[in-house]
Amino acid sequence: MNRWLKILAIVVGIVIVILIVVPLFIDANTFRPTLESQMTGALGRSVKVGNLSFSLLSGSVTADDIAIADDPSFSKNPFVQAKSLKVGVEIFPLIFSKTLNVTELTLKEPEISLVRSENGAKWNFSSLGGKTQTGAPAPSAPTGSATSNPNLSVAKLKVSDGRLSVSRTGSSQNPRVYDKVDIEVKDFSFTNSFPFKMTARLPAGGTFKLDGHAGPINAGNAELTPLEAKISVHEMNLGASGFIDPASGIAGIADFDGTVTSDGHEAKTNGTLKAEKLQLVRKGSPAKTTVQLQYAVTHNLAAQSGRLTQGDVAIGKAIAHLSGTYDARGSTTSIDMKLNGQGMPVDDLEAMLPAVGVVLPSGSQLKGGTLQVNFTSVGPVDKLVTTGSLKMENAALANFSLGSKLSAIPAIGGKGGGGKDTTIQNFSSDLRVAPDGTRAENIDLSVPPFGSVKGEGTVSPSNELDFHMKADEIPFTVTGTASDPKFAPDLKAMAGSVLKGAKSLEKTPLSGAAGLFKKK
Repeated sequence: MNRWLKILAIVVGIVIVILIVVPLFIDANTFRPTLESQMTGALGRSVKVGNLSFSLLSGSVTADDIAIADDPSFSKNPFVQAKSLKVGVEIFPLIFSKTLNVTELTLKEPEISLVRSENGAKWNFSSLGGKTQTGAPAPSAPTGSATSNPNLSVAKLKVSDGRLSVSRTGSSQNPRVYDKVDIEVKDFSFTNSFPFKMTARLPAGGTFKLDGHAGPINAGNAELTPLEAKISVHEMNLGASGFIDPASGIAGIADFDGTVTSDGHEAKTNGTLKAEKLQLVRKGSPAKTTVQLQYAVTHNLAAQSGRLTQGDVAIGKAIAHLSGTYDARGSTTSIDMKLNGQGMPVDDLEAMLPAVGVVLPSGSQLKGGTLQVNFTSVGPVDKLVTTGSLKMENAALANFSLGSKLSAIPAIGGKGGGGKDTTIQNFSSDLRVAPDGTRAENIDLSVPPFGSVKGEGTVSPSNELDFHMKADEIPFTVTGTASDPKFAPDLKAMAGSVLKGAKSLEKTPLSGAAGLFKKK
């Protein structure tokens, strides 16, 4: 037994000596030019690494820091800058022939800057794998290869605890920052598809997870690399996430699960989004109900435009359908969308009114009945113009008495109808909603006992009212604000009617009257 213990002790001693002595004979910095050259050739970007140290125990070379240059057409600042780079290597080739065979790359705490061009047509990562910063081509690849360096492969590539900023050239908005970014890629190669996983913490909270396959890398434009992955997002702040143009005014907290596939030319994504506290316009306020969107989008990567082929919006039992196109090439996304909903329960929609900027009289609430809408929204999302029609049937505006409001107009108010609620048999109108306000035309409101009420008017961005209406041909105005409307006789319209009647009498032949005078 003692003999075997001695042998074991000798072996352990030899291993310890090797671990101590071998690194003394291997100056890891001699491999710096090779490492920089291989990475520069592979990425098509100048790569600089700091002081290198070799660990035989872990079988790795570690750099104190690393910097990968940006596309010079975007910035002179680094595209990636990390505190350390760990390079896993094959031990025996390194010891006996001083050959650097890379098996693993790990970036620790990198700062990664993604920048989109002002016109939206290009990202600063698009040129990865192309030419180097000096303009010299990267090592040549066989004909038909998807990359400039097909010989580079890494068994495992990792990004640990990274920080990713996303910005746009010429934009005054602050970059959107994603932290706690972890990426793991296995069997990375420029010429083959490889599995990857990515997780991150979103701006203003929430988490993001992407899990799938990508590749081969498109050397001409890395953005056009084929991709197939599952997406999972939780508690995403819609206004701050960067997934939705902030100019749209859309805000809220959402969960999302879906898929994305890309052949390098066309990307398709579909899934389900559930939103709480949703706000759809700038002057709106958070909705008090959950909104679910089942969607499918086809996106042209080169044109930066696409089509919403499915957009089923569910609010309780109310279902509407959204479809159309968008163009993201400019500094602000432009859309051409249609929204259609038929027979939607008003009770389910009432909680959504604040989200679309609709303000009801203070203390009132829409109840019962159904609503149908048909709208088209066109233009940049920050200057969107929405036109269309709506119709409501068999509803009530609870805690609002139209009869009491019309009592200021004796010819109308004398009909009664002073109950605390207003029954709406039918209501229809053509609408135009734009940044300068809302215009309602062809208003046709059937409210017992007043019969048909017709007219038109506007609502300003600050919800000030200017409506000219008629009930039984008696003109009246509605002013004040949406939360506190004021009803009054339309004296100007009345005077106009009297004047018009007088002019009509002047033109009427008085032959009958003349005959009477002759007789007399």
